[in-house]
Amino acid sequence: MAISLGKWARTGAAAGVFTLAYVSIAQPLPAALRPTAANATPSASVKLAANSTTSTKSAAAGIVTMKLRSTGHSISIALPAASPGPTINDSARAAPAELTSALRAIWSSFPGKAGIAVMKSDGSWLVSYRGDEPMPQQSVSKLWVAIAVMDAVDKGQLRLDDQVTLKKSDMTLFHQPIAGLIGPNGYTTTIASLLKRAMTQSDNTANDFLMRKVGGPAAIREVIANKRLGAIRFGPGERHFQAATAGLAWKPEYSNGWSFQNARAMLPVDVRKAAMDRYVADPMDGATPAAIARALVRLKRGELLSPQSTQYLITVMQSTTTGRARLKAGLPAGWKLAHKTGTGQDLGSRTAGFNDVGIMTAPDGTSYTVAVMIADTKAPISQRQRLIQQVASLVAASHKGGLYAARQESGNASAN
Repeated sequence: MAISLGKWARTGAAAGVFTLAYVSIAQPLPAALRPTAANATPSASVKLAANSTTSTKSAAAGIVTMKLRSTGHSISIALPAASPGPTINDSARAAPAELTSALRAIWSSFPGKAGIAVMKSDGSWLVSYRGDEPMPQQSVSKLWVAIAVMDAVDKGQLRLDDQVTLKKSDMTLFHQPIAGLIGPNGYTTTIASLLKRAMTQSDNTANDFLMRKVGGPAAIREVIANKRLGAIRFGPGERHFQAATAGLAWKPEYSNGWSFQNARAMLPVDVRKAAMDRYVADPMDGATPAAIARALVRLKRGELLSPQSTQYLITVMQSTTTGRARLKAGLPAGWKLAHKTGTGQDLGSRTAGFNDVGIMTAPDGTSYTVAVMIADTKAPISQRQRLIQQVASLVAASHKGGLYAARQESGNASAN
């Protein structure tokens, strides 16, 4: 009998006492352990309701003891020791075997630290490679700002047609096309326009203005926590975040022209390397590919925002212009992609963060969420792009193969 553990949540002051959000049992239960009618599920995979199971977790012994409230029976399970190597999950229930093996092959052959997660939007399976390790998000984190903005719209705190004025003091650094529009008297625009610029052009100034509009970094973190998006961090905003990654402390004059790049170029190489090493080891904007894939599934299914806001944000993401040679380049004709890219700073040939995450939708309406995050590599850009493209292509090919197999099975059944 295979038992998989759900999400732990501390339930009391006593150390080691937790409530298990769910227990999934892959085989039929023995009669003594079958759930009562109140929480029975008519399938071989039984999920007990939240708080229906209490457990004691012993870290020292590596043992979890679960007591089913409905029957009073206890189950003890030995926990495996934490693996020092990359996390691999290619045995997900119902995941296509050909897809898991193909993804593992391209992941394992890539020269650098990379994570991949793919999830079917019906929640039936998730496959990941290094999927539970925090990876630098870079501009992928603009997605959480966008969700926070749309959440504020749903709550009546903002309107998309609200007018706002940006000033020179709102400028950030790196990619900020809107900077050219900010004159001596500022630039007046709408929340909707800023959101589109942030998501489709990855405009840093537009994004940071929206971040501050909804309450700053703390407010974004609160949205991530309240919506239970999982292992996703949000940094201190583009200015301080990028400065720290380079080994600098932020100064307002860095927003002008090439001031930041010039100051960064003056730093000794060992200072920059140490800063980049720290960032890759413990990214302040780190998120796991699996958490992002799950969050995108919940966005697609309308679990994070109102139906109107869900459709609006996904439509905006479908018009993204960045990353044409990433996920988008791996999609066959007829597929749709709603996505967000992210690209980190370089040090010589080394880059910390080269990503694309999104929702792939097949012509028949079936959706998959994909997160490909390259945390640290010296591979040429073309090779990074090829890894991301291959993931999209493999998912699409697997979907096509699954449809073919289903039609064949249906035809055989009809013939019989």
